[in-house]
Amino acid sequence: MLPPAMPNANLFAALRAAFPEDLDACAIECAEALPDGSTPRYSWRDIDRGTAMMANLLSSLELPKGSRIAVQTEKSVEALMLYLAVLRAGYVVLPLNTAYQASELEYFIANAGPAVVVCSGQHFGWVSKLAFVAGTSYVFTLNDDRTGSLLERAAHCSDQHVVAVKRADELAAILYTSGTTGRSKGVMLSHGNLLSNALTLKSYWGWRTPAEGGDVLIHALPIFHVHGLFVACHGALLNGSKMIWFGKFEPQAVIRRLPEATVFMGVPTLYVRMLAEPALDREACRPMRLFISGSAPLLIDTFKDWQTRTGHTILERYGMSETLMLTSNPCKPENGERVGGTVGPALPGVQVRIVDDQGRACATDEIGHIQVKGPNVFNGYWRMPEKTREEFSADGWFKTGDVGQCDAKNYVRIVGRSKDLIISGGYNVYPAEVEGYLNELAGVAESAVIGVPHPDFGEGVVAVLVARTGAHVDGSAVMAQLKGRIANFKQPKRVFVVAELPRNTMGKVQKNLLREQYKAAFI
Repeated sequence: MLPPAMPNANLFAALRAAFPEDLDACAIECAEALPDGSTPRYSWRDIDRGTAMMANLLSSLELPKGSRIAVQTEKSVEALMLYLAVLRAGYVVLPLNTAYQASELEYFIANAGPAVVVCSGQHFGWVSKLAFVAGTSYVFTLNDDRTGSLLERAAHCSDQHVVAVKRADELAAILYTSGTTGRSKGVMLSHGNLLSNALTLKSYWGWRTPAEGGDVLIHALPIFHVHGLFVACHGALLNGSKMIWFGKFEPQAVIRRLPEATVFMGVPTLYVRMLAEPALDREACRPMRLFISGSAPLLIDTFKDWQTRTGHTILERYGMSETLMLTSNPCKPENGERVGGTVGPALPGVQVRIVDDQGRACATDEIGHIQVKGPNVFNGYWRMPEKTREEFSADGWFKTGDVGQCDAKNYVRIVGRSKDLIISGGYNVYPAEVEGYLNELAGVAESAVIGVPHPDFGEGVVAVLVARTGAHVDGSAVMAQLKGRIANFKQPKRVFVVAELPRNTMGKVQKNLLREQYKAAFI
């Protein structure tokens, strides 16, 4: 869906226009108490005034047009306001994962060249040194208890601000990829990219306005990532919906608040952790309208267990930093059913195709490379024009790097990442296919299949398993059970059982770490 024509395409202008008429109504209710025992509530007026004051502070610095504002702080409502204030003032926000360490932050600051860096107070010493050496003009602090130099300075600024005028194609955010292979790339997202995707999801996921009974979102995700910041926050703000705000996910606490909400967004790990709680049942989920999962594959067992326990069917969707959301299982019954193990068809206004190695369209259910085109697709990689050209086809489609297939109903099923493809003895092995068989075996909770150097086959298939609680899994027995079920070249030649799989902050299994750990398995 394209943004409607308007004189100011600044994303903040669209979000602000969606605020309800009653600005004194609650916009965000914090689920956790501050050290002083208070549990803050923020009205829509608070958000309007707070973002205006922060925007005025940034404007007072007289920064060059297009300046980047890098933010690495703990999750807080003030951090969300800072993001909105950067948009409001017309600058470019650079949200950074709180897990990044000094060497990583040094690269991001040097690469993006931010004029302002905002960090947690406890990290000010080393972050400010990195920033000032790189030429950053200002470093502020912002903590999750409503303290910090940013708020102290902003408190002296006016709470009235005229939103900066931006074009739809102007840069709004730079989001760095995880960098599992080589240096991280800065994904450039425009105001038009972000707004078009938010409008599409608002319609497709059936966000209910206050006049229709209203939706309430439980927000328990980080806000340095597409899922928590661009999908969850934009969704609630663009709909004028209240958020119940968790600084950190805690399954028991989230379950207690489900009766007060209608929408929840999470990564698969969050659903697994809630399923482990006895309090999760149909009564707890009775007022809920929609559970959404993304950022990592959802196991079919989790999908089915959630249906059984809660009576709700999780909606799984597919997105990435470069494209925002590009497919989704249906929300409304008239659009079809939600199918476990798939990420649904392409969203309205988005084109998705699957092609072979030569760029030819794949047949139904044939495995190939997923490519996408639409107003949601990014402008390119920051200061990497050659890499940008490499990632687009000659006819303008973005190469996602994911491998998948599309069925007769146009539902997409992701098989894996191109870089995770294993070529063993000249045959292609798709890890997700083998993982599907492994996860069906008794005692197996989850699995990760990787390829590592092999003297005879080039790459040998290795399976890394996690056993279910109380179960014993034997690697030799697993290999024996797979014989006759899948082709010999797909069968793992080594099986390792571990306590847990390495994951990033969004729950994705870090197969690059597994490949490094088991690279000598056949040597």
